[in-house]
Amino acid sequence: MSSENQFLAQRREKAQTLAELGVKLYSNTFKPGDRISDLLPKTEQLEPQQKEESGASYSIAGRIMAMRKFGKAAFITLADATGQMQVYIRKDTVGEEQFSAFKKYDIGDIVGARGHLFKTKTGEPSLHAEAIPMVSKSLRPMPEKWHGLTDVETRYRQRYVDLLVTPESRETFRKRVEIIRLVRDYLSDRGFLEVETPMMQPVPGGATAKPFKTYHNALNMDLYLRIAPELYLKRLLVGGFEKVFEINRNFRNEGLSTRHNPEFTMLEFYQAYATYDDLIDLTEDMISSVCQAVNGTMKISYQGENVDLSPPWKRLTMEEALIEIGGLDPQILADDNRIISQAKGLGIKLEPQAGPGKAKTELFELLVEEKLVDPTFITSYPTEVSPLARRNEVNPQVTDRFELFITGREIANAFSELNDPIDQRERFEKQIAERGDDDEVHPELDVDYLRALEYGMPSAAGEGIGIDRLVMLLTDSPSIRDVILFPHMKPEEKMQKEPPIGEQTDGD
Repeated sequence: MSSENQFLAQRREKAQTLAELGVKLYSNTFKPGDRISDLLPKTEQLEPQQKEESGASYSIAGRIMAMRKFGKAAFITLADATGQMQVYIRKDTVGEEQFSAFKKYDIGDIVGARGHLFKTKTGEPSLHAEAIPMVSKSLRPMPEKWHGLTDVETRYRQRYVDLLVTPESRETFRKRVEIIRLVRDYLSDRGFLEVETPMMQPVPGGATAKPFKTYHNALNMDLYLRIAPELYLKRLLVGGFEKVFEINRNFRNEGLSTRHNPEFTMLEFYQAYATYDDLIDLTEDMISSVCQAVNGTMKISYQGENVDLSPPWKRLTMEEALIEIGGLDPQILADDNRIISQAKGLGIKLEPQAGPGKAKTELFELLVEEKLVDPTFITSYPTEVSPLARRNEVNPQVTDRFELFITGREIANAFSELNDPIDQRERFEKQIAERGDDDEVHPELDVDYLRALEYGMPSAAGEGIGIDRLVMLLTDSPSIRDVILFPHMKPEEKMQKEPPIGEQTDGD
């Protein structure tokens, strides 16, 4: 029998013994009246071995995280969502019957504790239990105290255990919630209306990516999980809403990596009568202020690199970045044939129909992107790779678009929106022709979106920010899986092949 199966068998034997003693293993009657974080300050004025003078009785509930037994007495560490507290159990206080049952409790069990506050002789804030009822019996062992969940795959697959034993993980996800709240409040305070748009769409659009495909029986039609909400949000601009945003999931049927998960959270927002320059200012202020609120500073460390989010942030055109950072000769950039040859010479594979704009973009990703550690706005993206962005009025070969890079990663993508329905139709048709036929998803023209543009969409700017990547940055997390509660994983192998996660000593 494996060590893990042995632990499981021991737990089940204890559970059976408790049940025979009349203990309800999964009770729904104990209701804690207090939170541990509220009780700890009440003990601050107590002296060692002093009991709270009021004699008040408190009740808490939580999971047993540690246990020390001494014959007729025991100490346990109890943890609820707000903190941890020591609980002292004596046989002559809780009674022989309950103490006999308590001796069968395990680390990981969820229990209640009712009693009065005091400090031990070592000054430890504690609750002297007058009752210690079982709430929920744990049949699986907790990870070993000092090593925790050392296997990364197990941490992601069994997030519930990771959260139990890894304070850093709990803090990361607490910060994630705070970051999203701060972003939502920032936009709402500036007049943006939060909306919800369809997750299932008849035509996948708003980005170039492979969608998940499904079928609706009643409608007798194919539907696609959205790859982006962009085209629906811009329909709302046509409808008269002038500032809208959405924080929700996107789905892309592509690979997994430290930066990519098939389902991920995006913020997209659109503002009428604004340009991409306006969104540069907004983005700089929003992200730096969120960082200040979450971390108490705008100077942070990400995976050993110091990053300063203090405004103002650097701004470069793509060509400037290729020259200053990528080291390209300006004369090569000015010659369409030479820039394509340069890209191919560096091993970049280009489709036959790819032009100089695509070549420049690929060269930027190869030579520049990972070097952009401090926040940098890259502007003037080629029109060729920006089918939804407005052409620059001075140079129609580029668009009024920016991408924001921090620690070598794209954090945001924004542009002044294309609202000319004729130009948009031509770009859609060109994009479809270049993509060609897809055996799984046939490229399709979004006729309804073009119809919406024909009613007239105000001049506008829009932006998408990857929430997961933003959380990674602000929590110093190396992988997107560290900031998604339940990331997608390959199928789990048979349970008997899974390595044991270890057991803490119960003390008996």
